[in-house]
Amino acid sequence: MKKILMLLVCGLLWAGVLRAQQTQYMVFEFIKVEKDQLFDYIEFKDLMEKVYRQALNDKRIKAWDFWSLQNGADEGDFQYIMVTTYDDPVKMMNGLDDEAMMEYTKIAYPHLSGTQVMALFEQSLSMRDMPMRLYMREIVSTDDNFQFRPGALASFDLMKAVEGKFEDYEKAEIEVFRPIHQKRIEQGLMGHWSFLRTALPQGSEAKSTHLTLNMYKDYMQFFNAQAYEDLSQTAEQRKAVNEGLNSRDQKWVYLATLENVVR
Repeated sequence: MKKILMLLVCGLLWAGVLRAQQTQYMVFEFIKVEKDQLFDYIEFKDLMEKVYRQALNDKRIKAWDFWSLQNGADEGDFQYIMVTTYDDPVKMMNGLDDEAMMEYTKIAYPHLSGTQVMALFEQSLSMRDMPMRLYMREIVSTDDNFQFRPGALASFDLMKAVEGKFEDYEKAEIEVFRPIHQKRIEQGLMGHWSFLRTALPQGSEAKSTHLTLNMYKDYMQFFNAQAYEDLSQTAEQRKAVNEGLNSRDQKWVYLATLENVVR
């Protein structure tokens, strides 16, 4: 009996370790580029894909995605979203400093001299502005095998929990909305869904407290999902959905197309 109890305890502890290891931490960088420098920046982000691949090989990051915005709160605010995924909160907060980025650039482009690498980064910094950066922790996601490939579509929904309803909102996303999205995935109407909590910035003045990612393999799947209406919902389920919607304020929705992927 003691051996069985010990095995159960070890199993639970191991499951906890696995869950901790699987937790994802993401940095969302909303990028603004002046119109006369868009072409130069497109070349630069292709270069950055190779640099971040070196960081992935070195296990400094878990993934890197570069998204081109289709719309947003104000189309003039941002043109791109860069998402860097980590498996550790400390790695997320430390990020990749300039020294590491230049070192990875030298590995990715051995034909460039140190002076050329420095000039490249100075040029990139001068052509972009990052007015918003969010540090986030994934709380829950759907079970799926979504493939992150160029051309995939995503809706980045920035949310702010209503004051006093923070826990109610998170409970609604986990217990009410996740099963709805899981059902859509099983019906072929969606590719992936995840729910994230903001780590930084925090406080009452923060523009958002959470973010949901709704991903689709292409525009066809996206438009089919928009046209779908679940007529099988019970009155109790509809009530739970409405209560969940009332526990948060949907601040902005950004629709974006995946252009570069490192995984």
